[in-house]
Amino acid sequence: MPRRHPDWLKVHHGTGPTYTHLKTLLRTSHLHTICEEAKCPNIAECFETGTAVFLILGDTCTRHCHYCHVKTGTPQPPDPDEPTKVASSIHVLQLTYAVITSVTRDDLPDGGAHHFADTITTIRHHNPDCAIEVLIPDFHGDTTALTTVVNAHPDVINHNIEVVQPLFPAIRPQGDYTRSLTLLRTIKTLDPHLLTKSGLMVGLGETEPQIHQTLHDLRTAQVDFLTIGQYLQPTKHHEPIHRYYTPEEFNTLRAWALAQGFTHVESGPLVRSSYHAHTALHALTTSKHTRNQGGLVL
Repeated sequence: MPRRHPDWLKVHHGTGPTYTHLKTLLRTSHLHTICEEAKCPNIAECFETGTAVFLILGDTCTRHCHYCHVKTGTPQPPDPDEPTKVASSIHVLQLTYAVITSVTRDDLPDGGAHHFADTITTIRHHNPDCAIEVLIPDFHGDTTALTTVVNAHPDVINHNIEVVQPLFPAIRPQGDYTRSLTLLRTIKTLDPHLLTKSGLMVGLGETEPQIHQTLHDLRTAQVDFLTIGQYLQPTKHHEPIHRYYTPEEFNTLRAWALAQGFTHVESGPLVRSSYHAHTALHALTTSKHTRNQGGLVL
């Protein structure tokens, strides 16, 4: 029988006009969102506020992570018109903050880095006032591919660590903990002013010391923003939930992360890597403005 979620994990279903408009726009533009493909629990809240995480490079991943609902297999070639479609949708929605992610494309020589760069550049051209966050794969550790994305100058580059290091072989068998940390560290080497971000799931069997170590490793890699959320099993074929963390425990995790030195932390049962993504950049911008005005930093 399906495991019953605690009350604090209950979400409402989307029915509002903005939700419907966004769903229609995505279908008519033949665009994908990670919100839908990964069965994000916040899809109703985000769609109803006109927020979506665009999924580029198709909807088929070349990797098979045991927590992820995105389908795996042999992807289609990238759509050369996709950057324009995404930029046009952002314009129609009048977004001031756009998040762009992708499936992992190990079948492409550069892992899709140039497609990311083209999408960023096209969004900038059509939506000059829109801030851009990209959530990228590890590009198999290819620094040249990473440099292509960095040189396109997004506002934030996110790469999720996802789980603590000891769980990688079982949960992310095609990923590598050290490779992901190296990628995050390299971003700062290529552009020290570029903001970086990562995300961690809990509830997969990790221990408290392992969480502490992961937070320490991410800060050592100079990651600025962090998200921490509850793992939810998308189907019975995926890794089962080992434990539910309470909202109070997520508050404790947030305190641990802030003590490590992260600039902004979103931590909660329903938090996902792009949940309230705009708030981190806004908070940092506000903080810098306050300092420049000689006021107090909140």
